Amino acid sequence: MPRAAYLDWNATAPLRPEVVAAMAEALARTGNPSSVHRWGREARRTLEKARAQVAALVGAAPSEVVFTSGGTEANGLALRGLAGRQLLVSAIEHDSVRQAADGAAMIPATPEGMVDLAALERMLADDKRPALVSLMLANNETGVIQPVAEAARLAHAKGALLHCDAVQAAGKIAVDRAALGADLLALSAHKLGGPQGVGALVVAGAVPLAALQTGGGQERGRRAGTENLPGIAGFGAAASVAAERLRDYAAVALLRDQAERRLAAIAPDAPIHGAQAPRLANTLCIGMPRVPAATQVMALDLAGVMVSAGAACSSGKLRRSQVLEAMGVDAAAAESAIRISLGWSSSAIDIDQLVEAWGALYARTRASAA
Repeated sequence: MPRAAYLDWNATAPLRPEVVAAMAEALARTGNPSSVHRWGREARRTLEKARAQVAALVGAAPSEVVFTSGGTEANGLALRGLAGRQLLVSAIEHDSVRQAADGAAMIPATPEGMVDLAALERMLADDKRPALVSLMLANNETGVIQPVAEAARLAHAKGALLHCDAVQAAGKIAVDRAALGADLLALSAHKLGGPQGVGALVVAGAVPLAALQTGGGQERGRRAGTENLPGIAGFGAAASVAAERLRDYAAVALLRDQAERRLAAIAPDAPIHGAQAPRLANTLCIGMPRVPAATQVMALDLAGVMVSAGAACSSGKLRRSQVLEAMGVDAAAAESAIRISLGWSSSAIDIDQLVEAWGALYARTRASAA
């Protein structure tokens, strides 16, 4: 078996050791955070410690954090919990936003992968109904960082609210909910070294969000159900470590840039999508002309290199990227794009293995076409 080079961090990050320890401690305890006896109070302290850790990651108050089962639920709660508002959703959003926003108007994107702010301003002016604008902070496929603060100013000037999917950005760049102007902000633990199956929606105090899941009144009545205490404890630990180690991404950026240069040297005709815009330090979206993304993913996997074709949230299905289509990338180029994403433990050896495997595939496909 070839050595494993994991370069699919935007799909999920490995558990940090601190997270494993926090979850093990929580699993060893008995107690419902809603119970008033001693063990219940101890569970509540664990819950609220994690809430404060997650809040600190994004510059929020602990009272603003609503724990959910992940980023998908957080996005759905934001978009469906504010009834009566027209929805304006950027065309580059994750499926968890697009599919929760029935009947939404799509805000176009620029060829660089940025939301078109001029189009957003026109759309807000053309419809006088109260609106909710949804714009991610960083794109999961291209890594392009979006002008959320500018979009929030446009939205608030017209009486609209702004929801921000910060799932990919949190833990990779500094995030401050208030500075962004986001009224709602979604997070997911497993993107920053926490466990899968837990996330949060950060809700500014004045936002009248209605619960979609009702019952026991947990999470201040915004999301009922006994909290996933071990998962939340792990989420808190991951948020705390991520906040302390944002500087690690300077080294990650050097590796990503090295990979980009070396792949471009092998294939000067290979497009790098989003390269003209500010990007997350860890993300590279590159195409191999005339070679389907599925072929690349499988060939790289056989060589021990794990990457994705677009978003990794479609039950293993590979399909043309809606993000690249929104950027105006033609169908053939969109179908040949893969996403390479790194993290804090990625190494130069991983990049060597990627370049060797990708270069070998490129050479084979060119030889067969000759």
